[in-house]
Amino acid sequence: VQLQAYGGGLVQAGGSLRLSCKASGHSFRSYTVAWFRQAPGKEREFVASISSTGDDTYYSNSVKGRFTISREYAKNTAYLQMISLKPEDTAVYYCAAQSRGLYTTSASMYGYWGQGTLVTVSS
Repeated sequence: VQLQAYGGGLVQAGGSLRLSCKASGHSFRSYTVAWFRQAPGKEREFVASISSTGDDTYYSNSVKGRFTISREYAKNTAYLQMISLKPEDTAVYYCAAQSRGLYTTSASMYGYWGQGTLVTVSS
């Protein structure tokens, strides 16, 4: 499966953005999809994941209550709705997919990656 992330941009603190992850390939619905982010000088960190069925989601503590992950099978697309953004949310955001399960938070366990989209939150 090939992934393409887009929707990043510059937003003020407290604002919102929605990221999209467009997938190509008929097997998209078979994969858990996740969002990761990487800030300058930091390691890539897990943000959120959604199960292959779309019934279950999992979030890092840093974004729980502010970010919502979802997926739309008809469009082969996953989303990350972000509200109440903070300057510390500034990072390149990547979508990724794997077939191991919802609670896989290690980037090394994801075999498919999008190219990343930059989110900048100004204070």
